[in-house]
Amino acid sequence: MAKVEIYTKAFCPYCTRALKLLALKGVEPEQFDVTMGGPKKAEMVERSGGRMTMPQVFIDGKHIGGSDDLAALDAKGGLDALLA
Repeated sequence: MAKVEIYTKAFCPYCTRALKLLALKGVEPEQFDVTMGGPKKAEMVERSGGRMTMPQVFIDGKHIGGSDDLAALDAKGGLDALLA
């Protein structure tokens, strides 16, 4: 199974949506809570090419994007292949 990382913040409905989709796929991602900022948020911004919105999802180190990007990837049938 692929390594999935997700940067989230508290009370974020988009984060919840992305986590639910990943759970439906049987994935338990490594989750980084960046609600309060700090080094992990700076890491997220650097890894994502400057994106500041939550969540930011990475699969095997590849930046997927946010919740909408993850859902679109799944709708196109590409998410399962990346998770395999």
